[in-house]
Amino acid sequence: MVVSLLRYISLCLFWCGLAVADGMQPETTVVILNEEEGEATLNVKNTDPGPALLHSVIQNIPEDLEPLLIVTPPITRVEAGDTQLVRFISTTKKPLKTQRLKRVSFEGIPEARAPGGATIGITLRQSLPLILHPKGLPRHDAPWQLLTWKREGDQLRVHNNSAYVVRLGMEVQLHPQASVATLPRTYILPGEVLTLASAGPVAGVVAVGIQPATVYGFTVDTYRAPVTADAD
Repeated sequence: MVVSLLRYISLCLFWCGLAVADGMQPETTVVILNEEEGEATLNVKNTDPGPALLHSVIQNIPEDLEPLLIVTPPITRVEAGDTQLVRFISTTKKPLKTQRLKRVSFEGIPEARAPGGATIGITLRQSLPLILHPKGLPRHDAPWQLLTWKREGDQLRVHNNSAYVVRLGMEVQLHPQASVATLPRTYILPGEVLTLASAGPVAGVVAVGIQPATVYGFTVDTYRAPVTADAD
């Protein structure tokens, strides 16, 4: 139950960018680190009534385990109502060819009420997407428009032939059937092909409706994309 609640809160923060609880509140819902600048910064505010330790951690996604950056300070004390500047510093050894996706988590750890006493309380960990953007790659505010959707046999697949990370909801509307298919996750990396799960046949599907997230983490109107069929 607790895990489900925290997951729900995390998803609300991920999609809506709204502060729904006390704790460490980042000023944005997505971190963008431009390769040509070498680092990015983010302000995190302690909205709790007392001081807390801010613990910041870079997290790899399962599909990309290469260490590409560090966060500093990894842990620091933040007084009630104060804001801490967190830096993300690139450690890449070679130029990036495509956008890369990581995550960063922020957790506020309340101080013990008495010397040597145990801390009792609830900590809320927030996990934000962090995108590393290659030098020379033009900015694209709607990378989901670059996806290609195909019916391949009895499967529906989405191809990302672009250099951009695309973030979107897992639920995909199928047209004209008005049925639903599901993506395996909420992001598609450059060069990836993902297969959707569908309870029914996908024959006859000519378009899909998706719910993309902008580069800065906010949802936009449903986007409708055509579906092509491979020749039999």
